Amino acid sequence: MMLLLKLSIAALILGIGMTATLDDVTYLWRRPVLLGKSLLAMYVAMPLVAALMARTLDLPRSTELGLVILAVCAGAPLLPKKLLKAGGDPAYVFSLIVTTSLLAIVTVPVSLHLLSHYVAFDTAAVTPVRVSYLILTSLLVPLGAGMVIRQVSPALADRFGDPLLKIAGIVMAVCGLVALVAGFHLVFDVGWPSLVAFGAFTLAAIAVGHLLGGPEPANRTSLAVACASRHIGLALLIAANARKQQTLALVVAYLLAASAVSIPYIWWRTKHAGGDRS
Repeated sequence: MMLLLKLSIAALILGIGMTATLDDVTYLWRRPVLLGKSLLAMYVAMPLVAALMARTLDLPRSTELGLVILAVCAGAPLLPKKLLKAGGDPAYVFSLIVTTSLLAIVTVPVSLHLLSHYVAFDTAAVTPVRVSYLILTSLLVPLGAGMVIRQVSPALADRFGDPLLKIAGIVMAVCGLVALVAGFHLVFDVGWPSLVAFGAFTLAAIAVGHLLGGPEPANRTSLAVACASRHIGLALLIAANARKQQTLALVVAYLLAASAVSIPYIWWRTKHAGGDRS
């Protein structure tokens, strides 16, 4: 099951690359104000929200640690498909995910080092090299391959890009559902307070992204969903080095709570994507 899930994710990102151009990659780089607001939301606001929740709420220590880890792991490689369905700007979506993934090579180790006095984990194990390898294999290689295919043979990319996205998306959704059902019993190990905390974190992320996304509805939607999404691969890498961390249980709880909060927002933005300016 895990092998099939990994292959479907790689195929999905390959398909995304086959539908993108170099102009899409540099979209945000040519718009410094929008880039600055995006980075402010994802790399400053959300870690502050997580730290505030961990400090003020009476949560299990493992949940506090989980919130901090999730906060620094911005930039999910599967964002483009989710954001485009919600009416996001394709160029902004693509540029945002590439930019945040590249920045994660530096921001994740630095953020963990700054927070290491508060949360207990082995920061030496989460090096830029390990983060770079994960991002390279999970995102940049299949993404780059797709872009090369588009550059060499645009007709081939146009013919197989969209079908590959659809098939890979279906397979990935089925695998994810099976994994979620199989691990659902772990949610009870985490407890309701932790579930509510993960849901509140996601809700705050959506609000921050929606407010800082600017006047364009597509940008608001894109940044809101981007803020609410986490790079689970990076989170697992960090959690594997944390002390007494209920890794799988926390991941399942986060996915369940985040889905419960983000799906209604995505549905609302998809419904109003055609003419809503709010």
